Amino acid sequence: MSNKKQVRPYGDTLHDGKVQVSFSLPVPCDAKGEAAAKAIAHAMHLVDVVVAEQRPLGKGYSFYIVYGTLTQTIDLEALEVIDHGETAMNKTDIETYIRDTFVEPLVFIGASTGTDAHTVGIDAIMNMKGIAGHYGLERYAGIKAINLGSQVDNEVLLDKALEVGADVILISQTVTQKDMHIRNLTAFVELLEAEGLRDRFLVIIGGPRISHALAKELGFDAGFGPGKFAFDVASFAVKALRERGVKTHKMTTDK
Repeated sequence: MSNKKQVRPYGDTLHDGKVQVSFSLPVPCDAKGEAAAKAIAHAMHLVDVVVAEQRPLGKGYSFYIVYGTLTQTIDLEALEVIDHGETAMNKTDIETYIRDTFVEPLVFIGASTGTDAHTVGIDAIMNMKGIAGHYGLERYAGIKAINLGSQVDNEVLLDKALEVGADVILISQTVTQKDMHIRNLTAFVELLEAEGLRDRFLVIIGGPRISHALAKELGFDAGFGPGKFAFDVASFAVKALRERGVKTHKMTTDK
């Protein structure tokens, strides 16, 4: 493959198309189950299919790890990507940006909303210790971070955001079964719009199945998925708040 704009996965040799997929099936873990796994892999347009591992998941259910070769390629030039724009600033640069741009601390309030009991995502972004060596927003000079924790009703989050004078609302959604996160996030946007408050806040969402494109589609200002940290969120937020003229020095809004 000589055209660098055309790409496909590789395992051992560049462009060899080798992939690994895993999935569960509602069938017993037997010879027919293995045949079904191979047939599904072929339906994915894989060739040279091998079932590398299979195991039962209880009566009538089974799990498979399948190797195969993908022959199709994709054209990089044809892809349209919705991203956050500029490269994120680091913590030090964000703190300098805040000091030079805003007249008072920025208030970030966050929660895992609805029935979602997971706090690992919102804690990673907001709590002082952060995650993976990246400090959370509580440690940022110029930011007041308020973490409401998990299972917070949309109405409670909005009321608290108004009470503390929040500039940014952060919502984490970890539970995504049957698109629960979509319904809950949509309900929050509808709540803001019903109260005439959509433009009052910068509203950012995050979670394992969140993308910036999805966030924009649902009516949010930004979305951050796996592998993102507090500096990614803060970098986007401070620039967006400056563009809106929130708490800025007059000279910055005149530029």
